[in-house]
Amino acid sequence: MKFNAQSGELVKSLAAVVGAVPAKATLAILEMVLFESENGKLKLTATDLEVSIVEYVQAEIEVEGAVAIPARRMLETLRQLPDIPAFFDVDERFNVKFKTDKGSYRLAGENGDEFPAMPDLSESTLIEAPTDIIREAITRTSFAVSSDDLRPAMMGVYFQIGTENSRIVATDGHRLVRLSLNDLTADEDITFIVPQKALNLAVKSLDELECEITVSQEHVSFKSGNTSVIARLINQQYPNYETVIPKDNDKLLTVNKEQMLATVKRVAIFSSSTSRQIRLRVDHEQVTISAEDIDMSSEAKESIGAEYSDDPLEIGFNARYLADVLNNVDHEEVLFEFSTPNRAGIVKPAEQAPNSEILMLVMPVMLNSNY
Repeated sequence: MKFNAQSGELVKSLAAVVGAVPAKATLAILEMVLFESENGKLKLTATDLEVSIVEYVQAEIEVEGAVAIPARRMLETLRQLPDIPAFFDVDERFNVKFKTDKGSYRLAGENGDEFPAMPDLSESTLIEAPTDIIREAITRTSFAVSSDDLRPAMMGVYFQIGTENSRIVATDGHRLVRLSLNDLTADEDITFIVPQKALNLAVKSLDELECEITVSQEHVSFKSGNTSVIARLINQQYPNYETVIPKDNDKLLTVNKEQMLATVKRVAIFSSSTSRQIRLRVDHEQVTISAEDIDMSSEAKESIGAEYSDDPLEIGFNARYLADVLNNVDHEEVLFEFSTPNRAGIVKPAEQAPNSEILMLVMPVMLNSNY
C-alpha cells in the first residue's frame, strides 16, 4: 500500500476514530487503526468490538491495500508536525514507513485482513434528521443513563421513533428524563437502546447539518459528513417507564432556575457526604432549602422566592440528582409538580420549546427527623 495525505487532515481523522480504541485491549490489533483504500479515498476504522468509528480522508492513493497501524503512536507523531504532506509506504511485512520534510519514521503494522470486520447494516431502517435535533436528543437525556451492570437495559438511551413524533428516554432509577420531539420521525415505528459510550462518541462526530441514523436488528450507525459511529444495540427490554411518572402531582412550584440551582449547589456542600440529602420546604411564595451533616456538625439553610399557593410541603432529594435535572432545564424558570413527600417530583421548564417537550422526574429520599 502506498499513499500520501496532509498531516493535519490525518490528525483530525485519527483523533475522530481513536475514541473507539480501547485503553486496554484484549486483542493487540484493537489498539490499531485500519488504514485502507476505498474509492480513491483513505478509510480509517477503529473498534473495541462494541463501538466502531469510520472516517474518510482525502488522500492520493498510489498503491491500494490495507494495513493496521498503532493508533496512539501514529496520532502523537503526526500531532507534533506542522500541516505538511506525509508520504506512506507499506511493505509486504506490513512495516509502515512514512516521511515528511522533517524526517522519516517507521512503525510495525499488521495485516489489514486480520482487523475485525464491520457490522452488516444492509437490512436496516434509515432515519434522516437535522444534526441539531439528534444532538439535542443525546445531550439532554444521556446524563440520566444508569451505570448499573445488573440493569443493562438502563445503561443506554431508549429511542422510540414514530411516524409522527418520537420519544427519547433515559433513567437510572433515581432520575428519569423523557424528551418528546415532533421533528424526529421515521417511515415506520421503531424502538432501540443505544449504549451511552456510543452516543458520547456520536455527539463529538456530528459536524454536518444532516445526520443519518441506520438501525438494523443488532446495530445502529450515526453518520454525519465523513464520519460514522457504529454500535451494538443493547438487546434488552426497556422498563415501562410510563408507570413511574405520577399523573396527579397537583402542587405546583415555579422558581427561577439559576437561583434554584446555585442555592442547591451551595447548600449541598453542607450535606452528608454519603447521602447528599437536602431538604426542600415549600411554603407560600418561597422555598427553603437546607442540609446538615451531623458527623461534621455543619448545616446550611437558604430561602428563595417562588410561586406556590398550595399546602406546605417538605420533601428530600439527593442534591446531585436534583442539580442534574435543573441543569437540563432550558428556560429561565423551572416548574416543579409535587404530590406527597414519598412520591417523585416532576421537573419541567416553565415554558416548553417549540416542537419539543421535556419531562424529568427525581425520586425523593427519606427525610431525617433531626431538624
